Amino acid sequence: MQSDNDNHSDGRKVLSPAAQRALLEAEERRKAAPPVERAPETGGRGGEDPARFGDWEIKGRAIDF
Repeated sequence: MQSDNDNHSDGRKVLSPAAQRALLEAEERRKAAPPVERAPETGGRGGEDPARFGDWEIKGRAIDF
């Protein structure tokens, strides 16, 4: 079946040369940027970041907001 768009067969969009250059430039900037060191948390609950791991609990009670 032939589709009427210009996307790749796996669903990815075809990018213009300008878009491809922009993506390469952004990747180079990310690689060149120094790593960011986060300050230690003061008064936190300890353990892994709950926003990332979905584990909100305080004193054994699950907290969902």
